[in-house]
Amino acid sequence: MSNLLVTSVTKSYGAKKLFEDVNVNFTAGKRYGLTGPNGAGKSTFMKILAGDIEPDTGGSVSRPSKTSVLRQDQFGYEDQRVLDVVMQGSPKLWAAMTEKEALLKLPEVSDEEGSRLGELEMIIGEEDGYVAESDAGALLSGLGIPTTAHEGLMRELPGGLKLRVLLAQALFGKPEVLLLDEPTNNLDLDSIRWLEGFLCEYEGVLITISHDRHFLNAICTHIADIDYNAIILYTGGYDDMVEAKSQIRSRIEAENADRSKKIAQLQDFVARFGAGTRASQVQSRKKQIEKLQVTQLKRSNIERPFIQIPVKKPSGKQTLTMDGVTKSWPGVSICSSFGTLITKGEKVAIIGGNGVGKTTLCRMLVGEIAPDAGKIEWGKDVSIGYIAQDHSDAIAKNTTIDNWLHSHDTSAYLQDIRGLLGKMLFKGEEGQKSTAVLSGGETVRMMFARIMLLQPNVLVLDEPTNHLDLESIVALGEALAKYDGTVFVVTHDRNLIASFANHLFVFEPSGLCDFRGGYEDYLAQKEAAPPAKKKSR
Repeated sequence: MSNLLVTSVTKSYGAKKLFEDVNVNFTAGKRYGLTGPNGAGKSTFMKILAGDIEPDTGGSVSRPSKTSVLRQDQFGYEDQRVLDVVMQGSPKLWAAMTEKEALLKLPEVSDEEGSRLGELEMIIGEEDGYVAESDAGALLSGLGIPTTAHEGLMRELPGGLKLRVLLAQALFGKPEVLLLDEPTNNLDLDSIRWLEGFLCEYEGVLITISHDRHFLNAICTHIADIDYNAIILYTGGYDDMVEAKSQIRSRIEAENADRSKKIAQLQDFVARFGAGTRASQVQSRKKQIEKLQVTQLKRSNIERPFIQIPVKKPSGKQTLTMDGVTKSWPGVSICSSFGTLITKGEKVAIIGGNGVGKTTLCRMLVGEIAPDAGKIEWGKDVSIGYIAQDHSDAIAKNTTIDNWLHSHDTSAYLQDIRGLLGKMLFKGEEGQKSTAVLSGGETVRMMFARIMLLQPNVLVLDEPTNHLDLESIVALGEALAKYDGTVFVVTHDRNLIASFANHLFVFEPSGLCDFRGGYEDYLAQKEAAPPAKKKSR
């Protein structure tokens, strides 16, 4: 296995410098999480590592030939067999297999072509080609793609599963370097756990970007953190990096405080005796001042939003009643005769695989669609704050951030609007930014600012962590834990679930399960129970 070597890499866009003179040796057998806030340059650095874009003049990246990259062009293989798409993750093997197939289709094979077939057989053997299909199938199954789909065409798969095929393609063929940008997107919890196990056995250089803190803690031996216009390596997972970073900064700040105090004492001595008879002592003090330089601390680009959601008016104790609720789409049974009672202050995480109906359940809760049968009844004085998974149409494109927020409560004072935007990291004139040019993360932060303004007593949040960086996700978890109202959240983020949830709606193969307890409690019960008895309690 070979290393990946980064030498003197700098990248700027206009006046904004992302990182400068980066020198890092990513070594085989180690797994690196690439972290930093939105806009820090994580994806740009990953593209430089992959060779998709070039660094500024003078920098270079030395990578092995067997470098595999998670691509996002899920519609680029529509007429190809799913297994074939995965096997293309090993270009050398795929080229040999394709050429061999073409030669075998010839009506007659010349001596030269026969010799070439022998060479191709050798390449295929060296690249484990005779178990390629079974290896590709194992990857697909681990990532939750049913075996019935393996022989089918890519165009027959929904978009989320197509992305899983591309992840299997990146993992295929024992690459020496593996570059994964957000590999857990579109994965359910079971598939994420499978991926963690697979990556922990991987022997090459792994570099991954993820907003899933649990995932980074589970797989990473090191963190490469983009901050202070540099990339700094830390040993351990994400939480280890946060602790080490805080300790380093605190130590330097303490040392600076001690030095500043000492410098002030020496300067006072020089000021009092500079014109007197103690000239030699004064000169000695001046030299000491010169040596006591305070370490200049660059400003970190990491910022955490301050999410705090007060409740304007509490709801009644019996917040939500669901009785005999049934809903299905063609080919998908979302729930059948489902019933539950949710009381004020309960925190419900909604979990399950892709395509099972989590978004449909949220839309039923907020009244966008009706159940096929049964009743969904909200209690007294309920007010709902809702963030949909697809919120592209939720914000008008012909206004500014502050005007959009103010339109939801025209009685609010301008300073209150600006204060909320400041808490969500829209500083100063950023409040006048056009809503038409917002990034995904800015859009989600705006929608949380609206919730903070309206102060509802029930939250229904469908994949709220999409587009948020790790700092924002941590802030959201803390806010949900402190929130006095009732919560329903769809998420695959296990750290987020652990931070707030005391109740689960779980989409199981047997149907929608109402589990009263946290995620770890649910896993413990699931693992302890015989397969036929994995029921809700």
